[in-house]
Amino acid sequence: MIEIQNLTKTYKGNIQALKGIDLTIENKMFGLLGANGAGKTTLMRIVAGLLKPTDGRVTVFGHDMATLKGKQAAKGLLGYLPQEFGLYQTLTAREFLDYVAILKGITDSQRRQREIDEVLEKVRLSDVANRRLKSYSGGMKRRVGIAQALLGNPKLLIVDEPTVGLDPEERVRLRNLLSDMAATCTIILSTHIVEDINQSCNDLAVIRDGAVVFRGAPRDLIQNAKGKVWHVTTDGERPNGGVAIVSTRQVQEGVQYRVLGQPDSLYQPTAIEPSLEDGYIWLMNQQP
Repeated sequence: MIEIQNLTKTYKGNIQALKGIDLTIENKMFGLLGANGAGKTTLMRIVAGLLKPTDGRVTVFGHDMATLKGKQAAKGLLGYLPQEFGLYQTLTAREFLDYVAILKGITDSQRRQREIDEVLEKVRLSDVANRRLKSYSGGMKRRVGIAQALLGNPKLLIVDEPTVGLDPEERVRLRNLLSDMAATCTIILSTHIVEDINQSCNDLAVIRDGAVVFRGAPRDLIQNAKGKVWHVTTDGERPNGGVAIVSTRQVQEGVQYRVLGQPDSLYQPTAIEPSLEDGYIWLMNQQP
């Protein structure tokens, strides 16, 4: 279990990145959803022990991250894939993982090779493990990032924006991989992509401007938009009246808009069931 209590982080210039975060994360796949700049990466770096908070407390499986002893014990239990992950492009995947495993203190060569083989199999890169990383696609590189985070058999895996820049096929493959791994370790998935959460997580928090504005199951966030989602079809004119346009598509009758709010009756709106994206956009459009 990860306990986060009244966590704040203020950068130089009195920039408040986190404003009293309180979260308890159980042993499951947990989603942290929010726009770019909301404070997600700052929070993940503090949980991973890479950044010191201004105030508040974080414990990871009972280890206090404010103490050197606690931080060292927790780091032995977690794997971390940052949003910006550098690779040595001239190395093969196997050589790179061998290097990372040594840095993690896996000094026994037989154990190291065994773990490397296991993580390569998990991320489905065994067949290309001896290719140079510079020849890998973006999705394959992200899977190498997951593999290095899995070395040492972590109890907690933190992944920050893992699907950014990936094509749809690679995005689905990475989501499925994370879902499979959630059976054996706690995963915190930080993202601004609603579909990543929708496909993977049964528990989530939404963060806005450094504060948690929602905590619960995806179905609860969806329920927030119940009765507020409509289809409006026009000859191309964008519907007005203070509604938020979620999406548009061309139909035989003209242009169909998916909108949030209460459209004017002259548009003859049709009520539809909300999605997770609708619930998220409705929440984010509310006044703080």
